[in-house]
Amino acid sequence: MQGVHKNSNGKSLPTIAIIGRPNVGKSSLFNQVLGRRMSIVHEQSGVTRDRLAAPCSWRGKHFLLMDTGGLGMLDEQATDMWDDGIRKQVDAAIEGADVLIFVVNVMDGVVSLDKEVAKKIRDCDQTVYLVANKCDNLVFEEGATQFTSLGYPTVYPVSCTHKLGIDDLLCEITENFDTMYDDDKVDEPFRIAIVGRPNVGKSTLLNALLGEERVMVSDVAGTTRDSVDVDFKMMYQGEEQPVKLIDTAGLRKRSKVDDLVEVFSVMRVEATLKRCDLVIFACEANADGFTAQDRRIARMITESGKACVITATKWDACDGVKQKHVLDEIRYTLPRMPYAPIVFTSSHRNYNFDALFDAIAEVRSQLDVRIPTSLLNQVVQDAYTKNVPPIINRPFKIYYGTQIENNPPTFKLFVNSTTLCAAHYLGYLNNYLRKSFDLTGLPIIIQLVDRPKTIESFAGRSAGKVVGRGSCLKRRKDKELLRRDRTASQDKMKRKDYRKKRREETKSEAEERKKKATGQIKRRLSLKGRTDKIDQKKRKQKRKSKGR
Repeated sequence: MQGVHKNSNGKSLPTIAIIGRPNVGKSSLFNQVLGRRMSIVHEQSGVTRDRLAAPCSWRGKHFLLMDTGGLGMLDEQATDMWDDGIRKQVDAAIEGADVLIFVVNVMDGVVSLDKEVAKKIRDCDQTVYLVANKCDNLVFEEGATQFTSLGYPTVYPVSCTHKLGIDDLLCEITENFDTMYDDDKVDEPFRIAIVGRPNVGKSTLLNALLGEERVMVSDVAGTTRDSVDVDFKMMYQGEEQPVKLIDTAGLRKRSKVDDLVEVFSVMRVEATLKRCDLVIFACEANADGFTAQDRRIARMITESGKACVITATKWDACDGVKQKHVLDEIRYTLPRMPYAPIVFTSSHRNYNFDALFDAIAEVRSQLDVRIPTSLLNQVVQDAYTKNVPPIINRPFKIYYGTQIENNPPTFKLFVNSTTLCAAHYLGYLNNYLRKSFDLTGLPIIIQLVDRPKTIESFAGRSAGKVVGRGSCLKRRKDKELLRRDRTASQDKMKRKDYRKKRREETKSEAEERKKKATGQIKRRLSLKGRTDKIDQKKRKQKRKSKGR
């Protein structure tokens, strides 16, 4: 069911809706009051289609501000294909609002469409404030009085471009609002963003989760332009917890983005990835394979470091296809996201939404896990023992590690040198930590840090001192770290003994070769000496025989 913005005391926040015809500056006023660019502002008519809502505060008074699309309701006016959907969104905003801000354009004067809008809201129970936008100078400010013909005696001239008159408007609107003290802050909801390609069923999925037509849905790609925040309640750990569902625009290839409004939409999606806590990656269930754009979006989600659940939408359209085949295809196409659970859903048949909520709850519970340092070091030691890293110039060593963040799980490992760790071994450590701690749906970040000559030990940390390595080993309370250093020292001694033994063996071999060579030389000299004596004797005998 859909939730309502409340403060910590359970009081509902008053809702202010901004309405008016197209291109009068509703989104500009929304962004100025909000203090950030949430709604896309462009001179093109009909940019805003869905109603956007965001909590605001003004001088200690909190309220919910809502932006709507421009109303084009005249029968003789050529309306586009979105008018009917926008009209339904505006009607829903008016029905749920406590205060209406009726925005007109002072530069255009009173037009027929302004009269139609005034007629539509004249019988409403809400308090209406008529705001004349684009009053950039005194001439336009004096011309704002012409709008009293719409039936509202007071006109508030403002300029969203130059931020004129907005403070006076908010003071008047929030005069009767309850003041919330510093300890009455609005609960921070868990943010879930729905991201994917155009026309994969993101908006349909959001409407199905809410049980109402909250955002516009059509077969035309690019229907959703803004990132639409919707409050929601879901069961978590036996209690209803506030959740903010964020519907985003479909992401196309950058080469196909030729509209400036679509460029702004892509920027909104990137900003949404930064501020959300979990991403629902919507992919269309297809046994024939997925697209390269799916891989690009998967890389974007992975680089953002956000928790992720993959939902294969439109499963009702896959007749005669086994889920295992589609599952294998998703894993093959998205090799960078083996950690994300996959849920098959069908928005038209409300199929498997319980499994989707269970997957979200499971991933959310992993965000609260904090792994003890001693347990982490034991797991790292086991991984190191089972698979010794390859040697690059010299052995790679891991001294100890600790978890420094939860979302995403970030581990800092202190090593002898970061340049000695091979890339595939870092991937091995990543997979080993995931399997050991069952970090479902969460990317793991491992930071390697060179251990300095002087480090802070666990004992020194509690005493607020920094000690050297020699005294650290004596006073260290963590037995695992001490044993690891002793092992490293023993390995060093073994290598030293091996080198000494090798030198001795090499020396003895050289002496043996020298001795052998000396013997061979002596034998050769001896043999040559005997040969020379024989030759000398023969020559003497020959001379004697000639003398006779």
